[in-house]
Amino acid sequence: MVRIVSIFLCFIFFSYTSLAQLREIPAGVKETFSSQYPGAESVEYKDHLKDVHVAFTLDSAKYRAKYSNKGAWKETEREWNFTQLSGSVKDGFDKSKYADWQVKETAIIYLPGGGERFRLKVEKSDLQKKYLFFNKNGRLVRDAITI
Repeated sequence: MVRIVSIFLCFIFFSYTSLAQLREIPAGVKETFSSQYPGAESVEYKDHLKDVHVAFTLDSAKYRAKYSNKGAWKETEREWNFTQLSGSVKDGFDKSKYADWQVKETAIIYLPGGGERFRLKVEKSDLQKKYLFFNKNGRLVRDAITI
Protein backbone atom coordinates (compact mmCIF):
# COMPACT_ATOMS: atom_id res chain seq x y z
CA MET A 1 0.00 0.00 0.00
CA VAL A 2 2.83 2.39 0.88
CA ARG A 3 4.43 1.66 -2.49
CA ILE A 4 1.24 2.54 -4.37
CA VAL A 5 0.85 5.80 -2.45
CA SER A 6 4.49 6.80 -3.07
CA ILE A 7 4.17 6.02 -6.80
CA PHE A 8 1.00 8.08 -6.92
CA LEU A 9 2.68 11.03 -5.16
CA CYS A 10 5.66 10.86 -7.52
CA PHE A 11 3.29 10.89 -10.49
CA ILE A 12 1.48 13.96 -9.11
CA PHE A 13 4.79 15.75 -8.45
CA PHE A 14 6.19 15.13 -11.94
CA SER A 15 2.89 16.02 -13.63
CA TYR A 16 2.70 19.29 -11.74
CA THR A 17 6.30 20.30 -12.42
CA SER A 18 6.01 19.46 -16.12
CA LEU A 19 3.24 22.05 -16.45
CA ALA A 20 5.30 24.83 -14.91
CA GLN A 21 7.46 27.16 -16.99
CA LEU A 22 11.13 26.38 -16.63
CA ARG A 23 12.09 30.04 -16.78
CA GLU A 24 10.69 33.51 -17.22
CA ILE A 25 9.72 34.53 -20.74
CA PRO A 26 12.63 36.62 -22.09
CA ALA A 27 11.98 40.37 -21.98
CA GLY A 28 13.14 40.70 -25.61
CA VAL A 29 10.32 38.43 -26.74
CA LYS A 30 7.70 40.41 -24.82
CA GLU A 31 9.04 43.73 -26.15
CA THR A 32 9.18 42.57 -29.77
CA PHE A 33 5.73 41.01 -29.57
CA SER A 34 4.05 44.04 -27.99
CA SER A 35 5.56 46.41 -30.57
CA GLN A 36 4.68 44.08 -33.47
CA TYR A 37 1.08 43.37 -32.33
CA PRO A 38 -0.04 46.27 -30.10
CA GLY A 39 -3.75 45.41 -30.36
CA ALA A 40 -3.36 41.72 -29.47
CA GLU A 41 -5.76 40.21 -26.96
CA SER A 42 -5.81 36.93 -24.98
CA VAL A 43 -2.01 36.74 -25.16
CA GLU A 44 -0.48 33.47 -23.96
CA TYR A 45 3.28 32.82 -23.93
CA LYS A 46 4.71 29.29 -24.10
CA ASP A 47 8.41 28.64 -23.61
CA HIS A 48 9.78 25.88 -25.84
CA LEU A 49 13.37 26.34 -24.59
CA LYS A 50 14.87 27.05 -28.02
CA ASP A 51 12.09 29.49 -28.94
CA VAL A 52 8.93 31.07 -27.55
CA HIS A 53 5.43 30.70 -29.03
CA VAL A 54 2.83 33.37 -28.43
CA ALA A 55 -0.84 32.57 -29.02
CA PHE A 56 -3.16 35.58 -29.34
CA THR A 57 -6.23 37.04 -31.00
CA LEU A 58 -6.24 40.10 -33.19
CA ASP A 59 -9.39 41.45 -34.86
CA SER A 60 -11.25 38.20 -33.98
CA ALA A 61 -8.65 36.03 -35.76
CA LYS A 62 -6.44 33.50 -33.97
CA TYR A 63 -2.67 33.75 -34.40
CA ARG A 64 0.48 32.07 -33.13
CA ALA A 65 3.83 33.85 -33.41
CA LYS A 66 7.27 32.30 -32.93
CA TYR A 67 10.28 34.17 -31.58
CA SER A 68 13.86 33.22 -30.79
CA ASN A 69 14.98 33.49 -27.17
CA LYS A 70 16.59 36.82 -28.06
CA GLY A 71 13.29 38.23 -29.31
CA ALA A 72 13.87 37.84 -33.06
CA TRP A 73 10.61 37.17 -34.90
CA LYS A 74 10.62 33.88 -36.85
CA GLU A 75 7.06 33.61 -38.19
CA THR A 76 3.40 34.19 -37.43
CA GLU A 77 0.67 31.70 -38.25
CA ARG A 78 -2.95 32.76 -38.77
CA GLU A 79 -5.90 30.38 -38.84
CA TRP A 80 -7.58 30.56 -42.22
CA ASN A 81 -10.36 28.95 -44.20
CA PHE A 82 -9.69 26.89 -47.34
CA THR A 83 -12.44 28.71 -49.22
CA GLN A 84 -10.63 32.03 -48.60
CA LEU A 85 -7.42 30.88 -50.30
CA SER A 86 -6.45 32.44 -53.60
CA GLY A 87 -7.32 30.61 -56.79
CA SER A 88 -3.65 29.86 -57.49
CA VAL A 89 -3.15 28.10 -54.13
CA LYS A 90 -6.37 26.11 -54.52
CA ASP A 91 -5.34 25.21 -58.07
CA GLY A 92 -1.89 24.14 -56.85
CA PHE A 93 -3.51 21.84 -54.30
CA ASP A 94 -5.95 20.44 -56.88
CA LYS A 95 -3.01 19.63 -59.21
CA SER A 96 -0.88 18.07 -56.47
CA LYS A 97 -0.65 14.36 -55.73
CA TYR A 98 -2.61 15.08 -52.53
CA ALA A 99 -5.71 16.39 -54.34
CA ASP A 100 -7.80 13.41 -53.20
CA TRP A 101 -6.83 13.92 -49.53
CA GLN A 102 -9.20 15.76 -47.19
CA VAL A 103 -8.19 19.25 -46.02
CA LYS A 104 -8.50 19.43 -42.21
CA GLU A 105 -6.88 22.80 -41.40
CA THR A 106 -5.65 25.82 -43.29
CA ALA A 107 -3.28 28.55 -42.14
CA ILE A 108 -1.31 31.46 -43.55
CA ILE A 109 2.26 31.71 -42.31
CA TYR A 110 3.78 35.20 -42.44
CA LEU A 111 7.58 35.17 -42.69
CA PRO A 112 10.22 37.84 -42.08
CA GLY A 113 10.89 39.91 -45.18
CA GLY A 114 7.23 39.90 -46.21
CA GLY A 115 7.02 36.31 -47.43
CA GLU A 116 3.94 34.14 -47.02
CA ARG A 117 3.32 30.40 -47.01
CA PHE A 118 -0.03 28.67 -47.03
CA ARG A 119 -0.13 25.54 -44.90
CA LEU A 120 -2.75 22.87 -45.40
CA LYS A 121 -3.13 19.96 -43.02
CA VAL A 122 -4.46 17.07 -45.09
CA GLU A 123 -5.25 13.46 -44.34
CA LYS A 124 -6.14 10.38 -46.31
CA SER A 125 -6.59 8.07 -43.31
CA ASP A 126 -5.85 8.06 -39.59
CA LEU A 127 -2.25 7.15 -40.38
CA GLN A 128 -1.69 9.24 -43.50
CA LYS A 129 -1.53 12.90 -42.47
CA LYS A 130 0.66 15.67 -43.86
CA TYR A 131 1.28 19.38 -43.78
CA LEU A 132 1.55 20.89 -47.26
CA PHE A 133 3.23 24.26 -47.74
CA PHE A 134 2.38 26.34 -50.81
CA ASN A 135 3.77 29.68 -51.94
CA LYS A 136 1.46 32.48 -53.14
CA ASN A 137 1.75 31.21 -56.73
CA GLY A 138 0.29 27.83 -55.72
CA ARG A 139 3.55 25.90 -55.98
CA LEU A 140 3.98 23.11 -53.42
CA VAL A 141 7.17 24.14 -51.62
CA ARG A 142 7.40 21.22 -49.19
CA ASP A 143 5.43 18.64 -47.29
CA ALA A 144 5.91 17.24 -43.82
CA ILE A 145 4.47 14.29 -41.95
CA THR A 146 2.26 15.19 -39.00
CA ILE A 147 0.46 13.38 -36.24
